[in-house]
Formats: sequence, C-alpha cells, structure tokens
Amino acid sequence: MARADGSRTTSPAKLSTYRAKRDPQKTPEPMGRVAKTAATKKSQLPTFVIQEHHARALHWDFRLERDGVLVSWALPRGLPMDPDTNHLAVHVEDHPLEYGKFEGTIPKGEYGAGHVIIWDHGTYDTEKWRTNEVMVVLHGARATGRYVLFPIDEKNWMIHRMDPAPRDFADMPQHVKPMLAMAGDLPTKDAGWAYEFKWDGVRALLYVDGGRVRAFTRNDKSLLSTFPELRDIGLHLGSRSAILDGEIVSLDEEGRPNFSTLSKRLNVTSKSAIEKLRFSNPACFFAFDLLYLDGRSIAELPYDERREALESLKLQGETFATPPSITSTAGSKVMDIARERGLEGVVIKRRDSRYAPGSRSGNWIKVKNFRTQEVVIGGWTEGKGERDGSLGALLLGIPSNEGLTYVGKVGTGFTAATRKDLLRRLAPLARKSTPFSEPLSPTETALAHFVRPTIVGEVQFAEWTNDGNLRQPSWRGLRTDKSANEVVRET
Repeated sequence: MARADGSRTTSPAKLSTYRAKRDPQKTPEPMGRVAKTAATKKSQLPTFVIQEHHARALHWDFRLERDGVLVSWALPRGLPMDPDTNHLAVHVEDHPLEYGKFEGTIPKGEYGAGHVIIWDHGTYDTEKWRTNEVMVVLHGARATGRYVLFPIDEKNWMIHRMDPAPRDFADMPQHVKPMLAMAGDLPTKDAGWAYEFKWDGVRALLYVDGGRVRAFTRNDKSLLSTFPELRDIGLHLGSRSAILDGEIVSLDEEGRPNFSTLSKRLNVTSKSAIEKLRFSNPACFFAFDLLYLDGRSIAELPYDERREALESLKLQGETFATPPSITSTAGSKVMDIARERGLEGVVIKRRDSRYAPGSRSGNWIKVKNFRTQEVVIGGWTEGKGERDGSLGALLLGIPSNEGLTYVGKVGTGFTAATRKDLLRRLAPLARKSTPFSEPLSPTETALAHFVRPTIVGEVQFAEWTNDGNLRQPSWRGLRTDKSANEVVRET
C-alpha cells in the first residue's frame, strides 16, 4: 500500500506463512520486519533473484519482486534453456524483499536447512501477471530471455522458456559410448602426447544436470545404486551440466587403487550392505575427460582444450578428483613413477586428438606394468582335498571369430567366500555341452561342469604361452560392468 511520502508498506499477511516457518533467533534469514521499502520509480524495473539452495535436495529458488514481496518458486532442475523442455516450479510462500540479497547457511534443523548462494539477479519486464499465468522477460547476467510460469495444480507449476535456445546450445545426449585405448608401447618421442596414470577400476560415464547424476558402465549398466557417493559430484557442480568420463576406484591405505576391494562392491545389491560398504570400502570417481559442458558438446575439441575445461571444474573432493595429466615429463619417467607406486601403468593420449565415442584407436594407448586379461567363464572344475565339494578352478575363454576360444583355467586368487559366490552364480547357467569352439582334452572334459558363457571376470597373468593359454593366471574378480561380447584378447 502507498504512503504519503511515496514509500510502500508490506502487508503483514503477505509474510505470515514465511515468518511462521522461521525462528529469527535460530536462522540468519531476514524476517522482513522493516515496515516500509523504498518506492520503485516508474522508470525502474522490478528485480528478480535466483538462489542456489543446497538443502536436503539441491534446487534453485526463483523469486520475482511483486507488491512489496518476492513471489517465489522452487526449481528442482533450475531454469530450462531449451523451449522443448519444461521444468517443474513448486510455488512456495512469499519472501521479504531483503531475501533477494541473502547468502548464508540456514542451520541444521531449521526449515530449508542448507547453504544458499545467489546464482543470478537482475531486473525483469512483466508481460502478463495473472493467477494462472506469469510471463516475464529476464535481464540477468546468466538468466536472460522470456519465460512463462503456469500452474498444473494448486502447488506445482511449470516454467517454460519461450525464446529459442541460446546459440550453439545442444541437448545433453542420453548415452555416449566411451572411447577406448589400444594396448601398445611408449612412443619414441614425447612431443604431442599427454601421459595419465592407468587406474585399476571400473570405467564410468557420469551425466550431471541440475545437480542430478546418472552413472553408467561402458555397456550402459547403471552404477548409481551401487555407488551412491557418485551423487556428491552433482552437488559440487550445482547448476552446471556435464558429461564426465573417468574411472571408479577403491584406494588402499597407501592411496593405491585396489581392484579386488572394488569388485566386492560391484556384486552387492542390498541397500543396507551397499551403505555399509560405502564407508568400509569407499570409492572415488577419477575424472579424466569432459565431453559436454553447459549445453555444448566439446567432444570435437582437441584433448588439451577438453582437459583445460575439465580442470576448470575443480573436481577435488572426498569422493571425486581429477588425476594429473603430465606433459612436461618424459613418458619413461612417468612409467617409472607408475611402477614405483604399484599402479597398473599409463595411458598415453594425443594432445591434438578429438574424443571418438565407441572407438578404439591409436590416439589413446595403454601401457601396462603387469598383465591383466578380461575373460569369459565357460565352466568350472571341482576342488580336491580341503576344497572337496567346492570350486577348484574356472575354465576361461575369450570370444573370437570362431566362437569362445579356450585360454586355460585359473585356480588361485579366490577366497572361500569368492568360491561360494561364484558357484551360486554359475549353477543356474549349467549346460551339458562345451561352450568352447574347440574340444578340451579328455581329462579336462571329464572334470568340467560347463556353463553358458555370460559371466565376465579378470585375471592377472605372467605371459601368453605358445599355444595361446594364460601362464600363471590369478583371479582378480568379477567384471559385472562388462558383457561377454566386449571381451577382447590383450596383445
């Protein structure tokens, strides 16, 4: 209401809901107790603010100045940038005008507890303001253009961008196949190459949008329920959208990746067990490439530019990190460091190369300190002596043009619990005939229990024998992130 001096007062009723939810003795939020506010000149536009709110669920509070208060909506996914996609806008209580400058932490236990920062602010033009439609044109640093809000029920509204998407905007792809490395040797010259350590973990692509995270293996199996800590990276990135390529690893007490520890988490489905393992066997996501950022695909950019963009995200936390990319040290020295630290090896990447989804090319080369091989289980033999009645060894194969090629058996590297778990998984896959493309020796056949070749594992071994078998293989663990048709023989 207007006063004689030209200022306006806010009706107490407008903020009654807001004040009822907050205790001024416990929260730093403004209560709107100032009775009058400066009059808005006709030449001035009303203001808006968007606040990033790290509450129990990350969201963005969209507030428009109107009649002495900030009319407010909570946007779980932020402002839409594409007119083809509408976002939910939950209508909440009006806030005092002073709230437009509020940044800080609402204490735990209070309504809306969490950290609040101003994501953007500015002025706006009003094109329509009705009980069932609000149309405005935003003039902010990050938020610009024409938007309309409309209700779908008493509480829930939708917000729609009416202007075209910004220039060069591209929707985030739903799934991208990761680029793969070829096995090889160190280059003779270091110029033009970047060196990264090879992490002994599970390859994963993370899709982060509006604080929400989707995580998938290279064969599109979801990982988020298995590794709930991956959600942390969404909270770190906030409103930013990104597709990250990297590796999920489990580190030992000396900071070295341990695949055996990680594999224990891959095979767990119980929510309570996952929650326990999250603390007893924590995992960390190591991001080593960036394919999409804030509405723009950057896969076509050279490695150096993608790497610069990745490092600008400052991904360093308890459950995520950006491992180093080394360009100032000779590859042989990097390999020595990897060997001294007990790492699997290095991956070498051409600095001028683009990201090629789903391809395996010489632009990425992996050089290992010790040999590992993914294998498909084609059968098993029974144990003897103290292992009588249990699993003795696994019969292993690698897919080829002729079928599943037998490459030997592995009988070491198992714990008693692992043997029991493997038998439980293999029992439903039993078959009478061999799955291998060539018959086994009569001795092997007589002892074998054959299975359908669908389960993938990994072994460490000394070398390949002349007849194509694994010498001295040791079991490392199941690879539930891989399918049998993805397994290839490592040269």
